[in-house]
Amino acid sequence: MTNLTGWTVEALHGDYAQALREDELLYDSQTDHQRLRVFHNARFGRVLTLDGVVQVTEGDNFIYHEMLTHVPLFAHGAARRVLIVGGGDGGMAREALRHPLDEVVMVEIDAGVVEFSKTYLPGISDGAFDDPRLNLVIADGADFMRDTDGGFDVIIVDSTDPVGPGEVLFTDHFYGHAKRALAPGGILVTQNGVPFMQGDELAGTMRAFRTLFADATCYLATVPTYTGGPMAFGWGSDGDARRTDPATVAARVTASGLSFGYYTAEVHHAAFALPGYVARLVAEGPAKGADRA
Repeated sequence: MTNLTGWTVEALHGDYAQALREDELLYDSQTDHQRLRVFHNARFGRVLTLDGVVQVTEGDNFIYHEMLTHVPLFAHGAARRVLIVGGGDGGMAREALRHPLDEVVMVEIDAGVVEFSKTYLPGISDGAFDDPRLNLVIADGADFMRDTDGGFDVIIVDSTDPVGPGEVLFTDHFYGHAKRALAPGGILVTQNGVPFMQGDELAGTMRAFRTLFADATCYLATVPTYTGGPMAFGWGSDGDARRTDPATVAARVTASGLSFGYYTAEVHHAAFALPGYVARLVAEGPAKGADRA
């Protein structure tokens, strides 16, 4: 990440960058695992970066957290136990705990991210860390997944990009362990980047999912600070929850009494309608030397 006259430039993709004006630097520290920074931006509020890459903002985090949580939970319809891998800012736990769950296990590798988020981004977790249903485990997500007894109805992999500590969460071995940790009819959802810019990331996950799950695909949402097009969320299940009819999903949403900033029953189903270039990544992977169109 480079600072240019008060602007923070994120060059995650090498040949494409985004810039956010850094109105005030609030935190800057190196933990054992990664560099944490928080600054204030007039449009997005507080912005958290890890190793120079935007992870979450106060302004648009609701889109990411709602879509990675409520799509599988409302599709499942009867989830009692949820596992979150990553998610140290607490936003995913915040959304999951809005449902009548018995337990949310959250596995975060870096205790510093959690403590930091409680102090500098308290609105992201919004009290989730104080909910007695949350079981926070500070451990490597891959190790936990390998050793867990499982029984989870929904597993949410809220990982960073596949570099550094997050790289192991994109491997075939990890996904295989995750499948074993699912209860019958369970759903695995994953963060898979922006496919227009990170096609290999989505294609790699889908290749593994196709060998593991009867139902393997992805769905999309547009998050402004995850630039370069819509973001993809991987979906893997041996059940038929994705095919839950629209009327049933709508009834579940209404019965929940919950309101959302982005998620709706209509968006739930529309998110699985994939543009051609994404559908090809899901089915075949990137065509070498081929144009995206």
